[in-house]
Amino acid sequence: MLQIAPGIALADEDLQWQAIRAQGSGGQNVNKVASALHLRLDIRRSSLPEHIKQCLLSRDDQRISRDGTLVIKAQRFRTQEKNRADALNRLRELILLCSRKAKKRIPTKPTKASQRRRLENKTKRGHTKRLRRTPID
Repeated sequence: MLQIAPGIALADEDLQWQAIRAQGSGGQNVNKVASALHLRLDIRRSSLPEHIKQCLLSRDDQRISRDGTLVIKAQRFRTQEKNRADALNRLRELILLCSRKAKKRIPTKPTKASQRRRLENKTKRGHTKRLRRTPID
């Protein structure tokens, strides 16, 4: 059981791990050791709350496929254990991002003094432009 936040948890059965070879230049073990990992999560079938599922599915993220599968590729580190922890942390951050409620925006009004200053500046600017006109004879 992966505990993400109070009230939000993922069952171990929801996560699928696949060991792969890391990309990029390597050293002696580049073609022998599968230290990178793919973490797959089927969002629709997961045990996440419904509002988080909807948020994840509505995100414009290239890691989420059209069928609702999230794939996180972890290959930053040389060991599989560190890559596993890295993938879980990135998954946790993504889910926490969707679990936050957006603050409701409270519209504000400009003060009377700022409205008066704005109108005075507009009047002055208009007067300056009026003086630039060619006089009518």
